[in-house]
Amino acid sequence: MKKIASAAAILTAAVMPAVSVCAADCTKIGYGQGTEKDAQNRPTGALQFNDRFGDLDAFALSGDENRIIITFDQGYENGYTAKILDTLREKNVSAVFFLTGDYAKKEPELVKRMIAEGHTLGNHGMTHASLPTLSEKEAEEEIMSLHDYVLNNYGYEMQYFRCPCGEYSEQALETVQKCGYKTVFWSYAYVDWKTDSQPQPAESLQKLTDSAHGGEILLLHSVSATNAEILGDAIDAFRAKGYKV
Repeated sequence: MKKIASAAAILTAAVMPAVSVCAADCTKIGYGQGTEKDAQNRPTGALQFNDRFGDLDAFALSGDENRIIITFDQGYENGYTAKILDTLREKNVSAVFFLTGDYAKKEPELVKRMIAEGHTLGNHGMTHASLPTLSEKEAEEEIMSLHDYVLNNYGYEMQYFRCPCGEYSEQALETVQKCGYKTVFWSYAYVDWKTDSQPQPAESLQKLTDSAHGGEILLLHSVSATNAEILGDAIDAFRAKGYKV
């Protein structure tokens, strides 16, 4: 079976050329895509983020209007990642897994499998610290210590960063860019990370299907039993709506 274009290739194509930015704002901002949408079902908050921060290699939507990119935040292992990887392999989907340092150190077999099966590894911070709360030097250490660990232990050089806690500032985005990274947020996410209060599968599948849009960067958490259960059906639903995944 022919492998579709990798998520990394699509993300790279979406990024605007970098330009020099000075006097960065240090104000901490909590990202959210919001509920307002345009005529193409795209969250206006994600569109505004791209417009404002694209010159810092930071984006919440990709430039491919025909594709949905599936991403997972990997803070810790809850027993579902192998099943998720099985489904992605069955459906021939390339996803992005944003690793914390703890995950990279404790789950070598799963990380190696992600790499071997053609997925993209992203950087979610060595300690999952909120970048705007750190000095520039501390933020660089948070990013690059995990970068170097993954490079040295897995032979894989990461190039995409997702801000821990969804918190950023203009200065933080500039620091990420200076580290040679592109910042990736998301254009859709739902409350899937509460392991002791998982959403109903049918309701979650409906939310994912109804929110589908071109250029979507979908944030899921691999600790979710619901996500592991509905992932294959969600991929089928996206494709039935005409999107590549």
